[in-house]
Amino acid sequence: MIPFIDLQAQRLRLGGKIEAAVAEAVVGGAWVMGPQVRQFETDLAAFGQAKHALGCANGTDALALPLMAWGIGRGDAVFVPSFTFAATAEVVPWFDAEPVFVDVDEKTYNMSPAALEAAIDGVKAEGRLVPRVVIAVDLFGQPADYPAIKAICDKHGLKLISDSAQGFGCTVDGAHPLKWADVTTTSFFPAKPLGCYGDGGAVLTDDDELAQLMDSIRVHGKAVAVDLKDRTFDHDPKYLNMRIGLNSRLDTIQAAVLIEKLKVFGQEIEWRNAAAARYNEGLRPHVSAVPDVPAGNVSNWAQYTIEHPDRDGLAAHLRAQDIPTAVYYPIPLHLQPAYEHYPRGAGGLPVTERLKDVVISLPMHADLDEATQHRIVTAVAAYKG
Repeated sequence: MIPFIDLQAQRLRLGGKIEAAVAEAVVGGAWVMGPQVRQFETDLAAFGQAKHALGCANGTDALALPLMAWGIGRGDAVFVPSFTFAATAEVVPWFDAEPVFVDVDEKTYNMSPAALEAAIDGVKAEGRLVPRVVIAVDLFGQPADYPAIKAICDKHGLKLISDSAQGFGCTVDGAHPLKWADVTTTSFFPAKPLGCYGDGGAVLTDDDELAQLMDSIRVHGKAVAVDLKDRTFDHDPKYLNMRIGLNSRLDTIQAAVLIEKLKVFGQEIEWRNAAAARYNEGLRPHVSAVPDVPAGNVSNWAQYTIEHPDRDGLAAHLRAQDIPTAVYYPIPLHLQPAYEHYPRGAGGLPVTERLKDVVISLPMHADLDEATQHRIVTAVAAYKG
């Protein structure tokens, strides 16, 4: 069976470095927020072109931290794509705010700026909710249209989060999404391009005060420098609680794993792009659409996703040849039982509703070799539906 994502190949390629890093963290004994966490945050900020990077428990909490810091709550609208994983939207009702679902671009599958503008105008015209935040998702690894989305956010006075859970490492004209976003969030779930050996996440920002607030929130609302400016507290600041917070810290062992994986991450993105180029060349004549990455953009290729008119038939055909596939996302969020009662952007979500029936993802990872790809491409080409 061909692996859909071959994490063991990466582990073996690194030649015991991860195991050694984990052992060092275990022997060190600082298993929560230990020195490896601080080192990884420094390394991550440098890689992501950010002033600050804060590790947290998972990618979902990473989205919650800035929303809490900004005081998002009842009566607020947060604009999110429907064609994404539930985590993007689920954090919004945590704070009694409402997600407003926005359609995506038919080629990139990322939030459509035109649909976003229409959704904001619709919410303003209705007057029930106050537009506050946009969460743009870097779906399948490629960046959203941040220049256009940022212009819309500035026009309407909205905060912008780059949900880069799948796309961390993607760039637009050489710049990471944080050039435009107030915050970039990411996930280190093992299947992500930069994944740990458990759960983990991070937030990146250039905003000094916001970084302090999120640092406070991730540790139970502890006192931070901005809180202690005009007061004295001669004890551990976690025992002076200035705001309601979370318990959302990155484990030291996971940080140790990530330090080693980040060292090779840039090279792995290059390998993923080479694999994607081979896929595109071989598959373009045989499927409805191969991925479209606009000029100047670089994807990290978290997934390689094509369109096919008989998606389910193709999946069965490949499964019979021990080639795994995945479908992201067969039920968009605005059609899910938990979310169907939340607002939808003006004009509906026709592109999202078309994509749910035709997209299918093929094996993709940094260690995908040409022979395996040839086998996959040949199998797809042989299917006549």
